[in-house]
Amino acid sequence: MPDNASRSPQDRPAWEDGWAPDTSRAPGTRRLWLAGGLAVATVVACATALTVSGKDSDGAPTAATPPRVDVSLPGVISFATPSQTPPEGDSAMAAGQERTPTPTREEATRSPTASTSASEETASRPPTQGAWRSVRAVNHPDRQWRVSGGSVRLDPVGSGQRGDAVFRLVAGLGDASCHSFATADGRYLRHRDFLLRADHHDGSALFRQDATFCPRRSPYSGAVMLESVNHPGRFLRHRDFRLRLDPYQRERLFLADSAFRLADSPAP
Repeated sequence: MPDNASRSPQDRPAWEDGWAPDTSRAPGTRRLWLAGGLAVATVVACATALTVSGKDSDGAPTAATPPRVDVSLPGVISFATPSQTPPEGDSAMAAGQERTPTPTREEATRSPTASTSASEETASRPPTQGAWRSVRAVNHPDRQWRVSGGSVRLDPVGSGQRGDAVFRLVAGLGDASCHSFATADGRYLRHRDFLLRADHHDGSALFRQDATFCPRRSPYSGAVMLESVNHPGRFLRHRDFRLRLDPYQRERLFLADSAFRLADSPAP
């Protein structure tokens, strides 16, 4: 009997069976394809995650208005030490502090037009119900609000008549949850053409809205920002030492120019 008859097929050399190795593809090709597919899947997953993250960040608001604070109680706002040293310089356009706050967004739910009954009630209230306040700028603590020629300016403390630089804080004429500023001679501070001025109440709904401001939290210690009730998103700020309404900006100059401290003051 031939010798190769006793060998199992597995023990036989390839040339005895006529079998030859497959040389049509390189060794390990299947493993290479699997590794390549896994790498492609990983890259696609990473790209998808980055795209979703980018969409979320793009959809987030870039400038959120600060929340409301209460300044109706005497002594709540005082000349406290600022959280950082305010900038120096004579110009109202001097650079503000470096600190950038992260205020939470308060959704504007107020209607621009208050109810007729509420407006009539607040309009009839005499200004004697509030406390007298002086208003100073955070980044110019030696300057305060003062009525000059009907307009409101940021003038040096002690300049002009004292009665022009103190105001009675009363319930808002257009929104009783906010505030209005009454002058010693019976006028109210209101915005007109986005400039702050002192005018006599003409009994109109527009005047009541123009003369109402809502205090919001400021990034500066002991200070507030004042938002217009009929122009949500616009705040009082000084520019060239004039008081005006400007849209909210989350940048240091605006935050410094729109921060004010209200201090108790004797009656004029």
